[in-house]
Amino acid sequence: MKKVIIASGPVIVRDKKVLLNKSGSDDFWKFCGGKVEKNENLEETATREFREEMGAEIKILNKKPFIIHVKKLGDEEKDVLLAHYLADFEGKIKAGKEVIEWKWFNVNDLPTDIAPNIIPTLRYFEYIK
Repeated sequence: MKKVIIASGPVIVRDKKVLLNKSGSDDFWKFCGGKVEKNENLEETATREFREEMGAEIKILNKKPFIIHVKKLGDEEKDVLLAHYLADFEGKIKAGKEVIEWKWFNVNDLPTDIAPNIIPTLRYFEYIK
């Protein structure tokens, strides 16, 4: 039986640079974010996940998220629905314990080891063509 995961996270872009991190067991660059928990909406999840991963509070800049579907392969194939909100944050980043590394990348010079949702999301928010 297939599993469906609903996740949410913010997209932070400043001066044509996007904030990405490596966290958990994944060995690729991705946006902050994670699974929606019980009694949480998508915006609350994005806010909580950024606080947990990067130690700061976000302000969501758009109320209409970009929603994308990806497949996660492994022992059991899963459908993942990701909701991304354009956002900004205040203060300094203080990465949480699950974050292995974080970095700002130029949107026109992204690394090759990025999650499959990065480029479509940046296109949606018109940061790349």
